[in-house]
Amino acid sequence: MYHKVILVGNLGRDPEMRYTPNGKAVTNFTVATSEKWTGQDGEAQERTVWWRVSTFGKLAEICNDYLSSGQKVLVEGTMNADPKTGNPHIWTGQDGEPRANFELKGLIVKFLSSAKNGTSRTSGKGTPEPAPAEDEIPF
Repeated sequence: MYHKVILVGNLGRDPEMRYTPNGKAVTNFTVATSEKWTGQDGEAQERTVWWRVSTFGKLAEICNDYLSSGQKVLVEGTMNADPKTGNPHIWTGQDGEPRANFELKGLIVKFLSSAKNGTSRTSGKGTPEPAPAEDEIPF
């Protein structure tokens, strides 16, 4: 069995890169996905879900070099579930409120906004690609 998660959202902060003891690059960043609708009372509603994304190897280096806070990205990957429950990681915040982390191992990252240093966009495999037109975004 296999699962795949596809996210389109905005980076919440700049990526953070580190290296494992064996020298493999790991980059972590957060992505916010939102949905908007009108409630039964006619009021506008919005729900935002935050995802923690980890990328590895060459993809991690590319994400660290080209992504920055606020940029729109498409991420494909697999969700990392809590090994004890099989659900998102649930914990209690400093304010005593329950929190949940949705964690994703990013396998493909497509940059949907301009790169932070003005260079061309890059796909998850490191190949340059043109910017998509607004009507070409797959959703």
